[in-house]
Amino acid sequence: MMFTLTHGLPRAGRTLSQCLPKLAAVLLASGLSAAQAAAPVPAPASAPLKTAFVYVTPVLDAGWTRQHEEGRKALQAALGSKVQTVAVDNVAEGADAERVLRDLAASGNKLIFTTSFGYMEPTLKVARDFPDVKFENLTGYKRTENVATANARHYEGRYLSGIAAARASKTGVAGFVAGFPIPEVLQGINAFALGMRSVNPKAQVRVIWLNNWFDPPRERDAAMTLFNQDVDVVAFQVASTAVMQAAQERGKMAIAFHSDMRKVAPDAQLLAVTHRWGKYYEQRARAVLDGTWKSQDFWGGVKDGMVGVEGFGPKLPKAAREEVLQREQQMAKGQLAPFAAGKQPVRDNQGQVRIPAGKALTDAQILEMNWLAEGVVGTLPR
Repeated sequence: MMFTLTHGLPRAGRTLSQCLPKLAAVLLASGLSAAQAAAPVPAPASAPLKTAFVYVTPVLDAGWTRQHEEGRKALQAALGSKVQTVAVDNVAEGADAERVLRDLAASGNKLIFTTSFGYMEPTLKVARDFPDVKFENLTGYKRTENVATANARHYEGRYLSGIAAARASKTGVAGFVAGFPIPEVLQGINAFALGMRSVNPKAQVRVIWLNNWFDPPRERDAAMTLFNQDVDVVAFQVASTAVMQAAQERGKMAIAFHSDMRKVAPDAQLLAVTHRWGKYYEQRARAVLDGTWKSQDFWGGVKDGMVGVEGFGPKLPKAAREEVLQREQQMAKGQLAPFAAGKQPVRDNQGQVRIPAGKALTDAQILEMNWLAEGVVGTLPR
């Protein structure tokens, strides 16, 4: 019931006690008691934080985009009505990404996660035109006042999977199907090789570059080519499950990446290196809601719960599984670093010392990685 109290308000020279009888009469006439009138008016419900996600591939059953979609769902479940999330998938890097980002920002989304390295420049461009929108570019490295960056230390899981690969391999030769030669991928290849060589100093990793993140037929063909080159276990950094399916078909072994992929390769999967984004998404959304969001560069690993190994398969011996889990615990405690040299230096596959004996790479050096470790058979594409 809407009503306006006018006659009961104090006039100049009147005390509130002199006005109370008239105020009570007005209240009675309106049908409200004094207690009802004194009840606090509930504050209007605040609008949910509109949050958008942009994916570079379709949302598949497993893989890079699946893990971000699971993170989106975790965010929505954690914050409920405080957030309203939407995802746009299969968005090509470049002009398409810029168009989608502009539409999302213009539609009232105040927090936008762009989940591919190739979205970095479109994100920066759109962010300049929408200063009141917060952007989070995952795997990028350029930041502004309203653009933050984040990534997972994928290489930590790669090192652990290299230990497993060396324990399971009969040939001592592994394969790696790679997307683009960006530092993140080089970190993964090198950490995988170093993990293998910590067990078998003569282990090799053969690399095939695709210069594409998502091309299932070529991913499968690359895996098959590697299996014809003495490779009996393969890893990859591309977006589909095609490599896993190829390993299953050929009776070989494979390291799942991003997601547990035993559903498509129940016999082939040795283990999965997985990434979990939900906690990070929740933290960043809460920061926007409470006004504490600031541009930052976050790099989460095993100790943060963002990277882990799971989904052990039947071809990995129990002792090897226990060894991998023990190394994971050491990594979480800061006792094991993939890019740290022991008594011997770490060299690249051209013989140049990259990590002197007894030294470790800094984060800045890891982020600028542009070389392939000793034991990696292949070159960087031009």
